[in-house]
Amino acid sequence: MKLFVTGGAGYIGSHCVLRLLQEGHEVVIFDNFNEGSHETVQTLSSLKLPGQLIDILEGDLLHPEDLQKAFSNHSFDAVFHFAALARVEESVQHPELYYRHNVVGTLNLLEAMRQFNIKRIIFSSTAAVYGEPQYTPVDERHPLNPVSPYGRSKQIAESIIQDFDRAYGIRSVCLRYFNVVGASSLRLIHAALGISETFSVFGTDYPTRDGTCVRDYISVEDLIDAHVKALDFLLQKDCSEIFNLGTERGCTVREVFAICEYVLGKKIPIAEKSRRPGDPAYLLASSQKAKDILHWQLQQSLEDAFNWAYAWEQKKTKC
Repeated sequence: MKLFVTGGAGYIGSHCVLRLLQEGHEVVIFDNFNEGSHETVQTLSSLKLPGQLIDILEGDLLHPEDLQKAFSNHSFDAVFHFAALARVEESVQHPELYYRHNVVGTLNLLEAMRQFNIKRIIFSSTAAVYGEPQYTPVDERHPLNPVSPYGRSKQIAESIIQDFDRAYGIRSVCLRYFNVVGASSLRLIHAALGISETFSVFGTDYPTRDGTCVRDYISVEDLIDAHVKALDFLLQKDCSEIFNLGTERGCTVREVFAICEYVLGKKIPIAEKSRRPGDPAYLLASSQKAKDILHWQLQQSLEDAFNWAYAWEQKKTKC
């Protein structure tokens, strides 16, 4: 199959590209490289895998002409949509950026898909669409009440995707991530390695076992496995679905630090700060629906996930 991956040069997107190539697919990466890494793409290009990275397109979802060019030159069976801005604090400070990139960018992508008759999309969403949890673990029936522009931008994007399904038959799987080891945790690794100065801990007075937030941390490898299974689902079923992706097990922020320090053998410099508005004490996923329908199973421990992220970072810095 020929697959179009937006944000394919980013951390999660590039891992997805790697897995798709391992599965024997043909892949086109579409990225503006504001966050994505040229070095990572070069590494992917150099690998001898069953699939083929047939094109790397530098383009922007905010420029419809870039999508027109991409879709005119290739015929795609499905789209993986990772490209987005994803920092909660930044979204509060600059909401216009998040509505422009995450909402308008998604709308431009869907409009191009409609024009070129591409009928399948797998969307990278977030648990931030739920806001403050009314109960845990959070399942897909939980009310949506995002508390940040980031979460709201993803909720709006999901709604647009659902509208394009009803109007034009573009089937979708929206995957709501909880905390991904590697994506946000690379900053933790960078702090331990001295690449960045300190890592901020927001809130040490929560009603938890050590005062820091409890979160549901999933490995990027397990996350990508769900994306591959989502593609299989769309190929087999003529319908759309939404799935949570998490482990249903919680770790405090301090416990995560301890595991990272153990894996790296280095101390993490920490700056303790006050709580951020909207940060709940506990946020855990219910992933039973993904297990039941996608037949998705977790394979990696949190220690495995940090080992993988650290190895990936080392490999990238050697390129």
